Amino acid sequence: MFPRWHILFGLIFSILFFVLFPLTAWYNLTIIFFASFLIDFDHYATAVWKTGKWNLSKAYDYYMKLKKKAEEERRKGIFRKGDFHVFHTIEFHALILAIGLIFSPFLYVFIGMLFHSLLDLVDLSIRGELYRREFFLTNWIRRRIKERFTKS
Repeated sequence: MFPRWHILFGLIFSILFFVLFPLTAWYNLTIIFFASFLIDFDHYATAVWKTGKWNLSKAYDYYMKLKKKAEEERRKGIFRKGDFHVFHTIEFHALILAIGLIFSPFLYVFIGMLFHSLLDLVDLSIRGELYRREFFLTNWIRRRIKERFTKS
């Protein structure tokens, strides 16, 4: 899902959150809003890592090329995982939730991240691309170790 949609839906979600929980402080609503799309920073960081370019439009180009390649592969029956995004993993969500139980602003970060991830799940399911996302850091690490030892 493009960032503009996460921003729009994050704003709507933040407003609905306020309607449902009117005693929520404005700064906590702001945290939810920003967390609902800034979680995608890991996409940008990955693009910078892969391309060596810091330009945001270059990161966008990188993902558009990747999307086109994935579509071509899918037509050929190749179903490959996409880039790994650590902020989108279950373990990272659990870490933010655990911190949020101690330091309450992180609870609102968790709420925004969870909303973002649910939107991603719906979007990936609709587009038939759920297979491209790695949801567990531990699976990614295990796969990387296996690849390293099978190449040697």
